[in-house]
Amino acid sequence: MIVAIIGLGLIGGSFAISIRKRGLAGRIIGVDRDEKNAETALNIGLVDDIFDLYDAVTAADLVIVAVPVDQTKVILTGVLDRISNMATVMDTGSTKQGICASVSDHNKRKRFVATHPIAGTENFGPLAAISNLYNGKLSIICDREKSADDALEIVQQLYKSIGMNIVYMNPEEHDLHSAYVSHLSHISSFMLGLTVLEIEKNEKTIFELAGSGFASTVRLAKSSPEMWTPIFEQNSHYLLNALDTYIDKLKIFREAIEKKDTVKLTSLMRQANDIRRILDGKKLSEEKLITNRD
Repeated sequence: MIVAIIGLGLIGGSFAISIRKRGLAGRIIGVDRDEKNAETALNIGLVDDIFDLYDAVTAADLVIVAVPVDQTKVILTGVLDRISNMATVMDTGSTKQGICASVSDHNKRKRFVATHPIAGTENFGPLAAISNLYNGKLSIICDREKSADDALEIVQQLYKSIGMNIVYMNPEEHDLHSAYVSHLSHISSFMLGLTVLEIEKNEKTIFELAGSGFASTVRLAKSSPEMWTPIFEQNSHYLLNALDTYIDKLKIFREAIEKKDTVKLTSLMRQANDIRRILDGKKLSEEKLITNRD
C-alpha cells in the first residue's frame, strides 16, 4: 500500500513512524508546504519521498490529511477530485462539522473517512514526531455511514494496528464534547501563560518558582498558534458556550475568595475532585488497551 501523508508535523510524522514500524505501507510519500519541514522529514526517514500535493494524492492508496483544520477545508475537495476510485482519504482534524460539510456533496464522499485521533503533545514539526503517540489513545470517527465500507475498514484497521480504540460520533456531538474537554483546556493554558507573563515580569523568578503544578498546567500554552487559531474559529459556537460556563465558575470561585468563605471554597474544590474518578477510570481503560495490544 502506498500512503501519502499531507502535513509532516507531530500528527502526520507520528503516523509515518507508526505505519512504518508496523509494516503497514510499502511506501510513504510526504507532502508539506514548508520546504524545511519536508526536507527534515525526508532526512530523518519519516517518509520515502516528497511530492507535490496532487502528485502524491494521485499515487496513493491511502491519503492522510494532517494539516490545520482551515487548510483541510481548503484542500480536501481537490484531494478527492484527484484520487483513484478505490483510494481512501482520512483527516485528523480536531473539529469535524466544517470539514464534513465541505465535502458533503462531493461525488467521491464515500472515499472519505472523517476522523480525529485524540493524541498529541505541545510540540510541533517533524522532529516532534514520536513512535508511541497513538498507542492506547482514542480515535473518533464521524459520519461513518457516509463512508464506503471498504474505506471505513481500511481506516479502522489502521487505527487498531497502531494501538488506538475507536468511538463513533456525529460531527456536532464531536465538536460539542471537544469544546469542553480539549479546546477549553488549551484556552485556559494560553490565558494562564499570558496572565503570568503580564504580572510577573521577572523571568528568573518564573523559572525559580515554577513548580510541577504550574508547568503541567501551562504546558499547552507552548502549542502551535497556527494550529489552534483555526480550531477555535471553526468551533466558536460550542466553545463560546464552554467559555461562558467556565467564566461563571471562575466568578463564583473569586467571590468565595473575596468573602473568605472557606466552606464554599472547600465545597467547590471537593466537587471538582470528582474529575479524579473519571480520569482514573480513563487511565485504567487505556492501560488495559495497551496491555491487550502488547
